[in-house]
Amino acid sequence: MTRAPAGGAIERVGVLGCGLMGAGIAEVCARSGAGVVVVEASDGAVATGRKRLTASLERAVASGRLDSAARDEVLARISFGTGIEAFADRQLVIEAVPEVLELKLDAFRRIDAAVADPEAILASNTSSIPIGRIAAATGRPGQVLGVHFFNPVPVLPLVELVSSLQTSPDTLARARSFAEGLGKQVILAQDRAGFVVNALLVPYLLSAIRMLEAGHASAEDIDTGMVAGCAHPMGPLRLADLVGLDTTLHVANSLYGEFKEPHYAPPALLMRMVDAGRLGRKSGAGFYTYD
Repeated sequence: MTRAPAGGAIERVGVLGCGLMGAGIAEVCARSGAGVVVVEASDGAVATGRKRLTASLERAVASGRLDSAARDEVLARISFGTGIEAFADRQLVIEAVPEVLELKLDAFRRIDAAVADPEAILASNTSSIPIGRIAAATGRPGQVLGVHFFNPVPVLPLVELVSSLQTSPDTLARARSFAEGLGKQVILAQDRAGFVVNALLVPYLLSAIRMLEAGHASAEDIDTGMVAGCAHPMGPLRLADLVGLDTTLHVANSLYGEFKEPHYAPPALLMRMVDAGRLGRKSGAGFYTYD
């Protein structure tokens, strides 16, 4: 007989960060019925995150995927603030700060100190950093794991769950039950840089950037080739713009740092574009320009 995971159903969720990923994670958690506390670094960041989340719900209403009453119920389940002590009663806290190891370590030290529930799960939405490194910043590594959503979170069905060598079976079981309760499809990944999806995806994106950098083809022709020739829904350069060129660079650096394989090394063009602030859709310009 399968043993039920300890700790019961997760009804109180915290989300640290309300950028593209954090806002999406907060939305899908609230749409599933959970009460969500979102913490950002400043009042300005809170206002921006609230606007982003509300706009996503408005799009869902406009497309017929949500009615206005349900939208209002979702918004009523979400509260915002700037103090991490708001996570004290949370059963699950999901970190969604930028893909920089030092920021993640600091975030987990503060989350660990703030969360009072001894059975709470501390999760990272990292797309590439090994979970064991992050868990070492806490006093409860057995309750730390990766819960990696994909952008846009309300649309894409996948969640990667990543256990470190110290993640307990109950933590994994509870996280899986929660993710599946959000309507997500779960895959399990070993604790290695890039996990499953980005370990395959990022070298493909980097190869497209190198092809453009070498002058073999235009951005438009590279993307058209993969869409029209391989039935991909989006070409690699448009996809890199959607992911964010800064995030793509961070993931490439994490992969190259762990494996030292040349196909993981970021091209100079990618580094210069990030230096110039051309980060893709979120900055209005990347390999393409956006309104």
